[in-house]
Amino acid sequence: MNTVENISSIINDVFEHTDSQNAVVVYDTNSKLSKILYEAYRVSLPNATFINFDTTESEQILEALNALQEYDFVALIQSTNFRLNAFRIRVELFKRKIKVIEHPHLERMSEDEIPTYIDSLLYDREYFRGVGYALKEKIDSASCGVIESGGEYLYYDSAFETAKLNIGDYSQMPNSGGQFPIGEVFTEAKDLEALYGRVKIAVFSNTKYRTTKPPTPAILIIEKGKVVATENTTPAFDEVLELIREGEGGIWVRELGFGLNRAFTKTKVVSDTGTYERMCGVHLSLGRKHGMYAKPGIKRGEGKFHVDVFVDTTTVKLDDEIIFENEAWRV
Repeated sequence: MNTVENISSIINDVFEHTDSQNAVVVYDTNSKLSKILYEAYRVSLPNATFINFDTTESEQILEALNALQEYDFVALIQSTNFRLNAFRIRVELFKRKIKVIEHPHLERMSEDEIPTYIDSLLYDREYFRGVGYALKEKIDSASCGVIESGGEYLYYDSAFETAKLNIGDYSQMPNSGGQFPIGEVFTEAKDLEALYGRVKIAVFSNTKYRTTKPPTPAILIIEKGKVVATENTTPAFDEVLELIREGEGGIWVRELGFGLNRAFTKTKVVSDTGTYERMCGVHLSLGRKHGMYAKPGIKRGEGKFHVDVFVDTTTVKLDDEIIFENEAWRV
């Protein structure tokens, strides 16, 4: 676990930050992990301006951020999630073409999970970009797919939406940055109703946005793109499913996420769902909400719920090609 090396890999290989550009790091010291990251950024960005969010007036923070120029760099190290009244920090900075990295909800990680989180920050440029673009190419050209999870099969009898990338390459994107750690390629079926079968869920997000790993994988039974029955669920998972069912009248399955981050696996789990979402394997979203894709009868971003569930994946097949096996991508 080399925190400085991993942070430096992000600053240099993802954001391509140079000494000629300004940098601001806004941080707190309310969790052990936030303190560790703060110290690593201190070493990696010795010329940056460091601002303690809890001991600095909002006006002073805004003044420092407003002084930045295009392509400068901001890091947000947050035990929870910073709020500056109506000022949405990342959104407003992106409008000015400022690079932003966020480390939110750090307090959700237990002390035992810190080494795994730190490992997940190492940026392997060749792996993330090589596998990421190869997966996108295969997704965009596939006409169908199958996910096997311990002898259960989930069938996508449909082509897929154009895949989106979260691999640390912002050269073709309007904004540079986002929430870290990274490593994901995601899509969904063009025809949501063309999804059917059974799938084992190894980990799910509970109502507090924290991961929960039941003793035995739960099984979702899906027909025409909706969860119609379950097996081996727990009271906590049933609570999540019932909330979606009550709020939306049914449980749509939307996002199909291919996580690339090898620091996270079915056994190496961290408590924050948004962090664990990058785990090496497959995750799905339950609920109507998926802002990246519009569908007939579902406006872009419509819906109350987007709940991530993580598949106990054995293999993934697109058309007739196995692209995931033995806990690794084969592309």
